[in-house]
Amino acid sequence: MTVKQLSVFVENRPGRLCAVTEALAGAGINIRAVSIADTTDFGIMRIIVNDTDKAVAALKEKGFIASAANVIAVSADDKPGSMAAIMKTLYNENISVEYMYAAFLNPEKGTACLILRVDNNEGAVEALNKTGCKLLSETDIAAI
Repeated sequence: MTVKQLSVFVENRPGRLCAVTEALAGAGINIRAVSIADTTDFGIMRIIVNDTDKAVAALKEKGFIASAANVIAVSADDKPGSMAAIMKTLYNENISVEYMYAAFLNPEKGTACLILRVDNNEGAVEALNKTGCKLLSETDIAAI
């Protein structure tokens, strides 16, 4: 089970993040997770939203370059060692985590949500399911 993540190319200058977030807000899009990696001239804003197709259309209408990719959203107990257990599960299956970030989601009391970009989505989903990790779907994320 994977979810869609948008990657938005954003020039590194004043007002650009404001323009991205205003475009999404104007389209009624709720940002559920966000990460920004930057360089001197530009950044890549990675976001999980409640309506991917509508978000892409709104961003493109405002001249932004946006693309979608599949990532994994996993719910973890909000306690020491939970992230380590997830990482160990992936390591044991020789699955590499390319990047990860936290989401503005708490599926249940006492939980946190991690967004993972891995080199093998199918293998990661299978391994995490075998160990009892709760993976979130796009429907789950939209409902939280």
